Amino acid sequence: MGSVDKFPVDSSAPENLPFVAPCHVLDCHAPFRWLKLGWQDLKQAPRQSLAYGIFMVILSYLVSFMAYKLGSYVLLLSTLSGFVFIAPVLAIGLYSISCQIQRGEKPVLGRCLQDGIKHLSNEMIFAVIMLVIFLVWARAASMVHIFFPEKTNPEWSELITFFAVGSAVGSIFATVMFCSSAFSLPMIMERKVDVVTAVVTSINAVLRNKLVMLVWASLIVLLIALGFFTAMLGLVIILPLLGHATWHAYQETIDASAWPKG
Repeated sequence: MGSVDKFPVDSSAPENLPFVAPCHVLDCHAPFRWLKLGWQDLKQAPRQSLAYGIFMVILSYLVSFMAYKLGSYVLLLSTLSGFVFIAPVLAIGLYSISCQIQRGEKPVLGRCLQDGIKHLSNEMIFAVIMLVIFLVWARAASMVHIFFPEKTNPEWSELITFFAVGSAVGSIFATVMFCSSAFSLPMIMERKVDVVTAVVTSINAVLRNKLVMLVWASLIVLLIALGFFTAMLGLVIILPLLGHATWHAYQETIDASAWPKG
């Protein structure tokens, strides 16, 4: 798992807690371990996990339908893309299921709801932050549409320019959202920690494990793309799998022992 990067404790801070939680330096095989552990959790709690997956797929269909009715394919693509990074806000229940399994308990959906309500204020603050970023992203995506060639048969160079600009803009927002949400929400669910500390901890851990997190992000994109290619039906399994795997990613990466249990 690697060494732990320690940070000095600020004696003037409440309860002498550090500003950011230490993180482990990971090896490149870590994301595959997380998926394996996530799959084990899914098998131990299939009913609870798949219920979440079904809910998310129905929500995805509703989002797609609304974007389609508005007549904007750009909005549809940007909405679905951003939805991938907002999904962790809705995955608190999956983190709770994995946490219950880790404690040797039988997963109960009611406990997931309790865990969500307990940290509702921090979750809502985080959700608002993600929503603001997402709305700016959606607006930027619609503005990028001006680069789309107006010709009936555009040249390849014009199409490449359009996709290059769109990809560059999208990658900036995706990186910000991924770094902010990679480990923050599991930490918020498990520990009594504020949103700023959780987000800074997540960003710090991602930056200190750039290659590993690039592999992890690539696996997420690949699996989500696979889910979309199955008319989103594959997301019934993929989203719970990623949710459980994210919990194990947090457990292996972040040392939040300085904060009291939530």
